[in-house]
Amino acid sequence: MKVLGSYEKARIYIEKHYQESEEAKRHRRRLNPGPIITISRETGTGAAKVCESLIEFLNRRAIEDYNDWAYFDRDLMEKVIEDHNLPEHFRKYLSEEKPAKIDSWFGEILGITPSKLLLLHKTSQTITRLAEYGNVILVGRGANIILSHMKRAFHIRLVAPLNFRIDTAMKLYNLDRKAATEFIKNEDESRKHYILKYFHKNIEDPHLYHAIINTNLLSFDEIAEMIGHCVIRRFPQFFVQSKIELPGIE
Repeated sequence: MKVLGSYEKARIYIEKHYQESEEAKRHRRRLNPGPIITISRETGTGAAKVCESLIEFLNRRAIEDYNDWAYFDRDLMEKVIEDHNLPEHFRKYLSEEKPAKIDSWFGEILGITPSKLLLLHKTSQTITRLAEYGNVILVGRGANIILSHMKRAFHIRLVAPLNFRIDTAMKLYNLDRKAATEFIKNEDESRKHYILKYFHKNIEDPHLYHAIINTNLLSFDEIAEMIGHCVIRRFPQFFVQSKIELPGIE
């Protein structure tokens, strides 16, 4: 049996929910959409590993027609380009949070780069469209803020000590310690800047999340199970077993 990777699962999810007829959409998941999980994370906390374990955990327990969980992180930006027919060269502007001011100003005046606010709108629109059907884990891009009004959404933040995150980045990206430290610093600052600039929120504000988890203290599988159990408890109608039994607890 072929084991599907995260990319394939995300692609299948998109094809399933975006290539059906409008009539089929109305009569299926849009009438009874599944839960949504958003994950905000510090750089190097292993979010991808947690997501991979989490979708496996949830899919094994989901009821029929709701076992198509998928997660979207940087691939979400590819989805923005696809959904809105943006030119290929716009790709780099989707990931650059702090372009040089003079370059950005000239670019927008000359029509070379898209407006940051326009891209924010399109990103938010794509996140909302994915959330319409549920069974998605949305990583980053302020998804927890964009979907804060949805009762079906469960918001998580992953954190870890700096040394742990440096070690993780060194392994994942084959970097030396100095390069990994600089990478983490730049990524964290970029994410903080993005949330503050466009949503006027502090990404570290604990009130934005249902739970904050230290990935240094638990394995990725344990974290996935913890989140999964919470989601099943909150939305039991979408899972085969709504009763959760925890070891050592009666």
